[in-house]
Amino acid sequence: MTHLTISETIKKQFPTFKIGVISYHNIIIDSSPKMLRGRLNLFQEHLIMELSEKNISDSNSISEWRKIFKQLGTDPAKYRLSSEALLRRIQKGNKLPFIHSAVDLTNFFSLQYQLPLGIYDLNQLKGNLHLKIGTEEDQYEGLNGRTVNMKNKLITSDDKGAFGSPIVDSRRTMVTESTENALHIVYLQPSMENSKAEKLVAAIANMFVQLHGGSTDYKIIC
Repeated sequence: MTHLTISETIKKQFPTFKIGVISYHNIIIDSSPKMLRGRLNLFQEHLIMELSEKNISDSNSISEWRKIFKQLGTDPAKYRLSSEALLRRIQKGNKLPFIHSAVDLTNFFSLQYQLPLGIYDLNQLKGNLHLKIGTEEDQYEGLNGRTVNMKNKLITSDDKGAFGSPIVDSRRTMVTESTENALHIVYLQPSMENSKAEKLVAAIANMFVQLHGGSTDYKIIC
């Protein structure tokens, strides 16, 4: 099981902070099958109708995470949660492009649970992993092609430096169709009961290996 620690600073500031960490081994990533494409399309159509009458910021999970960002000194209107960004895109009627099975399924999870998720190539990660608050020195090239400064933002880092966040992840550790071992980080609501968090993370892990094969193990880290 991948070892990841949460900084004491985060624990003190948010005593019930928790994340789900899921490892996958010997998986096969490919273009998304028709079943997943159809399910994701149908769900997005449902969300377009549902979100036309709702304020995304009123969602319990989005609201809770926006408050966390503010406490860290991050403007949630400027640096949006990845899950919020996906929802706002769909609210405008812009469906998500299909990338490959791992990313498409991760996007589905993020929309379904309205939580940020990160997926990373385990073979590109070096040493132990840490979840902490970024400094001026923490920056990386994001999946959006931009260099992102991670000061006052939640980041995950390895021995090479920062590689992920609930905002945008790095190109260095991105999952591709050649990835055989991967890592999911699920940014859970701190207010979520541990028993509910366990069930949610288990559901994500099981559905992922049903589609990609291989094996999985997971745990909640507090």
